[in-house]
Amino acid sequence: MQKEPINNTSRRLPIGAEPQGEAGTHFRVWAPAAREVAVVFDTPGLAEARLRSEGGGYFSGLVAGARAGARYRFRLDGGEAYADPASRWQPEGPDGPSVVVDPAAFRWTDQDWRGVTAHGQVLYEMHIGTFTREGTYAAAEAQLPFLKELGITVLELMPVNEFNGPFGWGYDGVNLFAPTRLYGEPDALRHFIDRAHALGLGVILDVVYNHFGPRGNSLAHFSRDYTSQKHANEWGEAINFDGENSGPVREFFACNAACWIAEYHFDGLRLDATQCIFDASPKHIIAEIAQRARAAAGARSIYLAGENEPQHAELARPVEQGGLGLDALWNDDFHHSAVVAATGACEAYYTETRGTPQELISSLKWGFLYQGQYYAWQKQRRGHPALDLPATAFIQFLQNHDQVANSARGQRLHQLTSPGRYRALTALTLLTPCTPLLFQGQEFAASAPFLYFAAHGEELDALIRKGRHEFLQQFPNLASADGGKLLASPADEQTFLQCKLDHAEHERHAPVVHMHRDLLRLRREDPVFSRADRHNMHGAVLGPEAFLLRFLDQNGDDRLIVVNLGATLPLHPMSEPLIAPPAGTRWSLLWHSEDPRYGGCGSGEPDGEHIWRLPAHALAVLAPKKMEKPVG
Repeated sequence: MQKEPINNTSRRLPIGAEPQGEAGTHFRVWAPAAREVAVVFDTPGLAEARLRSEGGGYFSGLVAGARAGARYRFRLDGGEAYADPASRWQPEGPDGPSVVVDPAAFRWTDQDWRGVTAHGQVLYEMHIGTFTREGTYAAAEAQLPFLKELGITVLELMPVNEFNGPFGWGYDGVNLFAPTRLYGEPDALRHFIDRAHALGLGVILDVVYNHFGPRGNSLAHFSRDYTSQKHANEWGEAINFDGENSGPVREFFACNAACWIAEYHFDGLRLDATQCIFDASPKHIIAEIAQRARAAAGARSIYLAGENEPQHAELARPVEQGGLGLDALWNDDFHHSAVVAATGACEAYYTETRGTPQELISSLKWGFLYQGQYYAWQKQRRGHPALDLPATAFIQFLQNHDQVANSARGQRLHQLTSPGRYRALTALTLLTPCTPLLFQGQEFAASAPFLYFAAHGEELDALIRKGRHEFLQQFPNLASADGGKLLASPADEQTFLQCKLDHAEHERHAPVVHMHRDLLRLRREDPVFSRADRHNMHGAVLGPEAFLLRFLDQNGDDRLIVVNLGATLPLHPMSEPLIAPPAGTRWSLLWHSEDPRYGGCGSGEPDGEHIWRLPAHALAVLAPKKMEKPVG
């Protein structure tokens, strides 16, 4: 990030506390609601220091003697003192003092790391607090070699910014520049990322730029202009990106994105619920955030993804093409169709998918199923045209934190469908061109559920539990008296603790691990699958629950994926041309989901002399094998 002189001091970011070597620490804060601001210290030997007003609501000053480790707050107009809005560390939580942190003190070893691009990635969503029993960066770091060997390329951390309470998902952040005290010190996060880079793993961070958490947020004391009343936001007050005094607010969030990239060497960001990032400015704040984040990375490549429920495809187009500069968007449509295909349950927000072969083909080929059609569940049109986007613009998954938790028991997909369907859909997700994402524990069929957990205090906890119950009543079973009783209390510590993974299941559930490892190797090493080219992938429906995907290769080394999620299916007649092998060849099994090593029951060659037989709940990958004599 470009340095700018303020009070004759060289700063990396325009806000926060930045050590200046022997000279002390420079403090700068935007507090237009105050007439005067002073820094007060909880560190012995440091006296209260009044900051100079710069105009525009900014106050700044260099405090001699203040060093890394000093604890401080900002006192407003001689009254209460609050944590720094750009605090880098809150060891006692949001209500405690901020701590001066020197990011330059950490000794990185990743100087040769070049970053992450959009092509060839396999994402892994991780919640640090439940990924291990200890719930720390250090404990998670110990599992990184396993994930690397499995075939994961990029870790996606659920939010690690500071939030109120002893546990939570992290989406209710209040100190957006400070890694939460719950998982370790800031340098422990840096060490985690440095170790990941040493293993060849990228790390991106889930950030929440659409609202602040309901408790522990002191920004309103500094300025009421951080939030906006003109936009409706389902999680609380919207952020003021386009109203009066929005300039410093925009700067705050753009700097936050840059801070995670520059000070922690994150390889990118995942922007949560971008549909609630409201901005009518000539340059949308998402485009500005993307630009600042990439600039902060310098020569490194970074990967920027977004969640966008309405499926506004322009977010994943370059700015010069009228987009907002992200690399990819989560594809809920694929998830919904695959889950319905696996379970048959098409209620609530699943009602607009049926899990049919054509749905799955279309989603794998074109990304979003809804690109402007009428969406009856929402009683409006949904989605924008996305046919021009590359496969890498879509992130596809069978599970993620939201979708697992949006159920009565927080169960994972392998617990809701047959083993055969689970294996087949896993293979479909991992071998097709769009970027796959696994949710923590999915790779070994974890028995631990993933539930919604958050604890803010008795009154607020009751409101959160009520809101959660009301949201899930869209599912008829959870609207019933019996179903409603199944919902765990988010504030109960046991709700949190039962979500912690047991990594001993790597061995106990070894067949599932072997399957994921082999599939990711095939995706990475196979000359056809590794291209992730959806334009040369074509599909055809073979039956009520059966279909094929043909990957055409210019050298005739095609691949054929045959999927049957229903009953055993003989194919006769075989009038589908995509099932025909390349000239002079016959199809031969390359991989199949019924391999006994994965817990299956074995499979024969489906390409029989006179008829094909597709086994139930199975997927086969076929490659051409030359015949000794030409066919025909």
